[in-house]
Amino acid sequence: MIRGLFVTGTGTGVGKTVLCAALVRRYRGVAPLRYWKPVQTGIEQDDDTAEVRRLAAASDAEIFDQGVRLENPVSPHLAAKRAGETISLHRLRQMLPAGEETRWIIEGAGGPLVPLNEVSTMAHFMTMLGLPVLIAARSGLGTINHTLLTIEALRSRSIAVAGVVMIGDPNADNAEAIEQYGHVPVLAQMPHLDPLTPESLGAWTAAHFDTHKFLEKLLI
Repeated sequence: MIRGLFVTGTGTGVGKTVLCAALVRRYRGVAPLRYWKPVQTGIEQDDDTAEVRRLAAASDAEIFDQGVRLENPVSPHLAAKRAGETISLHRLRQMLPAGEETRWIIEGAGGPLVPLNEVSTMAHFMTMLGLPVLIAARSGLGTINHTLLTIEALRSRSIAVAGVVMIGDPNADNAEAIEQYGHVPVLAQMPHLDPLTPESLGAWTAAHFDTHKFLEKLLI
């Protein structure tokens, strides 16, 4: 059994990686944390693990840099097919080292229904891990529908939803609608930080992220 949080998104490019870095910054004093990106596509252009290491000012002990690393910024199942590989959920699970004290921050690729192979999606891997899921969502137009669909996809598979973090210009109306119709807390509204630096992320996280310590209760 592992403990921690699985971070998914309502789509690609919503801000999951920055959210993961914020989680490491916010909770490293609560429990021993490790970040893991099990599947990364487009590795020739993006390295989410390196970005979390930078933004969180993470130590080597806080980063677990193993997993499936594929070229081509496309869906994992397609990137793997182009590379002549097949992503195995069981092999991914076996990569995780044992250790009851570690709390994992695990970042998915895209959203819960992103295909990993011919039969399995990211949601199948979430179910295998059994962690509560934190949803990264855009704050603007369209996010209510996208976020509620993501919540419904998770709950229909009996996956626990820990909450939502909205990313972009703060939008109180959208946050209220997501909480009302999704029956889930919006734990923070993270602006697009400019510049996005370890210092700016650290300052925002300390002042605004999960001020009610809801996620902390899941990690201790």
